[in-house]
Amino acid sequence: MRRRRTILSIAPIALAAVVLSGCAAGGAEGAAGEAEVSEDALVVYNAQHEQLTEEWVEAFTEETGIEVVLRHGSDSELANQLVAEGDASQADVFLTENSPAMSLVENAGLFAPVDEATLALVPEQYRPSSGLWTGIAARSTVFVYNPELLDESELPTSLTELADPSWKGRWGAAPGGADFQAIVSAVLELTGTQATQTWLDGMHENAEIYQNNIATMKAVNAGEVPGGVIYHYYWYRDQDGTRENSANTKLHYFGNGDPGAFVSVSGGGVLKAGAHQDEAQQFLAFLAGEQGQTILGEGYSFEYPVSSGIPAKAPLPALDTLNAPLVDPSTLNGPEVIDLMTNAGLL
Repeated sequence: MRRRRTILSIAPIALAAVVLSGCAAGGAEGAAGEAEVSEDALVVYNAQHEQLTEEWVEAFTEETGIEVVLRHGSDSELANQLVAEGDASQADVFLTENSPAMSLVENAGLFAPVDEATLALVPEQYRPSSGLWTGIAARSTVFVYNPELLDESELPTSLTELADPSWKGRWGAAPGGADFQAIVSAVLELTGTQATQTWLDGMHENAEIYQNNIATMKAVNAGEVPGGVIYHYYWYRDQDGTRENSANTKLHYFGNGDPGAFVSVSGGGVLKAGAHQDEAQQFLAFLAGEQGQTILGEGYSFEYPVSSGIPAKAPLPALDTLNAPLVDPSTLNGPEVIDLMTNAGLL
C-alpha cells in the first residue's frame, strides 16, 4: 500500500543537527509542531515556489509512494548551505528558481550526473552542457511599462540601452533579488565583464530601486516610474487575478537574442552524497517528465514548462517564439555578478 503524502518544512540547519517543523500532510504531528519523518523520506532543498513544489510532491508521492521532505529557502541561501555542508548534507535533491545557484553547487562538485533518460526530456538550451543538473521550468525577462508614461515608440530595443543617461529615473528593478542577479549573470556571459560593469554603473545612475519584482510592477502600475525589468510571470499572474497591480501596464519583450530576452532556467539536481540516489533520480525524472511539466503548465505559476511538447499556460507566448539568447546555464557566474553589482553600489 502506498504511503500518504508527507510535506514538511525543515528549519535552518547546522551541520550537526536538523530540526523538522511545520505542517505534515498525512503525517503524525506532535504538540510542539514536530513530526516523525521516515529515514526513507527523500529530502529536497527547495528554492522554487512552495505551492508549485508541493503540488509536484503530492503527485509524485501518489504515483510512487515515496515520501518527500521539503526544506524551503532562497536560491542563494540553500546553495551556500549545501556548499557549507558538503558531503555531510542530508539533502538528496536541490531545486532552484534561477541557474546561478545551481552553478555554485555544481562548481563545488556536489552533484551526481542526471540520468540520460531524464536529460533527453529537456531540450539542450534549457539544461547545462555538463549534464549534472537539468532545467525544470523557465521564466522570461521582460520590460513592464505604463503606456500613459511611455509610448510604444519609446520602448528600449535592448536591455543595455537602459544605462543611457536618457533613461535616468525612467525605469526600476530589484537588484537585491536572485531574479535580477540571474539577469545580470546573462548580461555578463553575453557581453563580458567590462561591458557589464559599465551597464551596472549606468543602472546605479538611472534606475529606481525596489524590493522585488512585484514592488517594481506596482510602481510602474502606479505611475511612479515609466518602466521596469521583471520576470514575465508576475504580470501574468496578476492579470489572471484582480489586476490591481498591473491594470495600467503592458509587457515589452526584447527578443532578437538580446540580454533583455534572457530566459532563466529553474534547475533540479541530485546531490551525490544523498542517501536516496534512486529515489532522487526518480523525482527529477518526474519533474522533467510529462506529468510534472503538465502540473507546471496548467498550474497557477505561469512559468514555462521546458520539456518538449508540453504547452505553456494561455495566454503566454510560446517559449520558442521569444528569441532568447543562447546561454549555457552552467556558465552563469553568481559570485562575479555579486562583486560587479557591489562595485556599482547596487548591493
